[in-house]
Amino acid sequence: MNLTDLSLPNLNTDEYKTPSGSEFVRELSTHKPRILLMYGSLRQRSFSRLVVEECARLLVHMGAEVKIFNPSGLPLPDSEDADHPKVAELRELVQWSEGQVWCSPERHGAMTGIMKAQIDWIPLSIGAVRPTQGKTLAVMQVCGGSQSFNVVNQLRVLGRWMRMITIPNQSSVAKAFLEFDDNDRMKPSGYYNRIVDVMEELMKFTLLTRDNSAYLVDRYSERVESAEALMQRVNQRSE
Repeated sequence: MNLTDLSLPNLNTDEYKTPSGSEFVRELSTHKPRILLMYGSLRQRSFSRLVVEECARLLVHMGAEVKIFNPSGLPLPDSEDADHPKVAELRELVQWSEGQVWCSPERHGAMTGIMKAQIDWIPLSIGAVRPTQGKTLAVMQVCGGSQSFNVVNQLRVLGRWMRMITIPNQSSVAKAFLEFDDNDRMKPSGYYNRIVDVMEELMKFTLLTRDNSAYLVDRYSERVESAEALMQRVNQRSE
């Protein structure tokens, strides 16, 4: 590799910005972190919902404001218009949130259609707003049998695609039907401890990034594209 020539002839210097710590905000938000939790089952005793409820209790204890989306009544993607009440509710919650928790059962080695339908109803952009970009995400799954990581791996792909900051830690609860008591509360176990770990990490990452999310996901390629689009509009007006 020859590094004697450090010129960058292809770089648009008007749109390039050298990353700098001085760009981070100095005054942090003081309101409670806003966390949206989503689960992937409509069963009356849904273990993904029960895990999400345990997560919500922990997050409230840690100082968050939480909301849980109930997917019951959500239509299949593209089967209804975006102004459908359940779709509108979901999109409003996504925009409200600063962090999210996704938890799905594993079915046929993958997340459930109910989980995927919720994510598919969230667009990459609503007008000029990208509702998920730069927001934190924790991924979790429940298993009917032995422990698997198929779902959390898939959710990570989706989180990255939605431009979310997916935290390193995750949870997979094996034989979830054994992990809850008759009052639908999670029993003490290593699985419960891991859920505490994940929620603790989600809170830390949310507090760390929420005020700087726009700067963290600001992209050179998009700045160049926007500048070129602006030039085209200006040139068209001047003709």
